[in-house]
Amino acid sequence: MDFEYTEAQRELSGLTRELLTDWSERHPRPDDGGFDPQLWKALADTGLLEAALPERVNGGGFGLLEQCAILCEIGRTVAPAPYATSIAVVAATLGEFGDDHQIERRVRPLLRGETTVAPVLSRMAPVPTRGSAAFEARRDGRGWRVDGAQSAVAAASFADGFLIEARAGANSLLLLVDRDTEGLEVTAQQVVNGTDAALVELRAAAVPDADVIAVPGAAGWAGRRATLATCALQLGILARALQMTCEYACERRQFDKPIGTFQAVRQRLADAYIDVEAVRLTLWQAAWRESRALPAESEIAVAKFWAAEAGHRVAHTAVHIHASTGIYLDYPMQRYFTAAKRAEFESGSATDQLRRLGDQLDAVAP
Repeated sequence: MDFEYTEAQRELSGLTRELLTDWSERHPRPDDGGFDPQLWKALADTGLLEAALPERVNGGGFGLLEQCAILCEIGRTVAPAPYATSIAVVAATLGEFGDDHQIERRVRPLLRGETTVAPVLSRMAPVPTRGSAAFEARRDGRGWRVDGAQSAVAAASFADGFLIEARAGANSLLLLVDRDTEGLEVTAQQVVNGTDAALVELRAAAVPDADVIAVPGAAGWAGRRATLATCALQLGILARALQMTCEYACERRQFDKPIGTFQAVRQRLADAYIDVEAVRLTLWQAAWRESRALPAESEIAVAKFWAAEAGHRVAHTAVHIHASTGIYLDYPMQRYFTAAKRAEFESGSATDQLRRLGDQLDAVAP
């Protein structure tokens, strides 16, 4: 297993970093809405939104590993671009399981930077339900009627549509729902690092068969991709936060010495480095297995455990070493802290992952 970037990953990562670094220099204090339409269109114009999707969507032949490379760069700048939701989950899922009509109607506008679509999956819930969904669907003529609610849905406050996981008896469905669908209500919510999240509620909403994906395993596939996207974002967030903290420790002086020369500070930075490398290793191991269609549930749970547990430690280390500077609103570190804390719980906390691993071990125990 080789964790070195491929040529495609290096090119996509470099292009993303160049674009987002330029954007972040011009927007040192972005608003907390989680979405910049001009940045989204710029990502589309450079081809980054379509570069890492299945071949049937764009002919490029790239996929999950390239998406993770792009997501790491988005995390490094904490850019308000919903790539993790609209592209890495929704567009990728439709490219894998959707029909030509769904791709043309839903994916093409995404790739042009004209729309966004938020996934509403059980694995992404604030308290993951481990196998059940927050929405229930029942047959109604030539379509489905759907009821349910899920809170803190990422990128939902500004989304033009939703990819919703629902239970239909013993099966899971994925439903494509437009924002103006009758029976859909979206209520914006304030989360730790912004106002992009929302409560999504469906009350007897009608969804035609043309907007339903009933392929077995599609919902689980989308959930795994959502978890990996969170881990990739977290890796970028933590790597940049650690870099900023190391630079600060070399510049900040106490008793006529850089604080980075103090043993306690060096130890915390060393521990943070090990944590970031653990996130990196487990992410790429899980993403590689998933990209090869190998069993990866355990590896994804391990990757998310480290993204959560190490994310907590690194975020607090960064703020503690920066001292009061770390929480100033006009200094960027507070953005990385809150972004890391949100990613810690997105797609399940560290404890949730340990429970998931316990269930998997119990299932194979003699």
